[in-house]
Amino acid sequence: MSNLPEPAPVVRLPDGTYTYSDQLPAIHTPTTGPQVVHQHIHQAPPDRTVQRVALGSGVGAGAVAAGVYFGPLLIGALTAIAANLAILAFLAVALTWGVVTVVKSVGGSDGKAAAKTVRKDRRKGR
Repeated sequence: MSNLPEPAPVVRLPDGTYTYSDQLPAIHTPTTGPQVVHQHIHQAPPDRTVQRVALGSGVGAGAVAAGVYFGPLLIGALTAIAANLAILAFLAVALTWGVVTVVKSVGGSDGKAAAKTVRKDRRKGR
């Protein structure tokens, strides 16, 4: 029986109840000096600023819910639109370059003269 753990010591409290001695509350000794309070102040994260302003101005929970729900949704939509516009702009440049190259090579002297005229007109600002 030497492999069994020691039984936990049980203590009878003055009110007649029993408790384990390792669970007794620590004795509190009152301090006479002033207490020092450590307060940690943290800045609110930037993504919650709109919600805090909405709560503080009395707008209500609807504005907070809309900011929390539609904020990331709006950012995602604007990012998708910007990506689509960038792809379309790249395609427009590539297609224009391709058409100009084909016109120059196939058109012969007339194509080169037309390209030269267009280039001159662009420089003049017409």
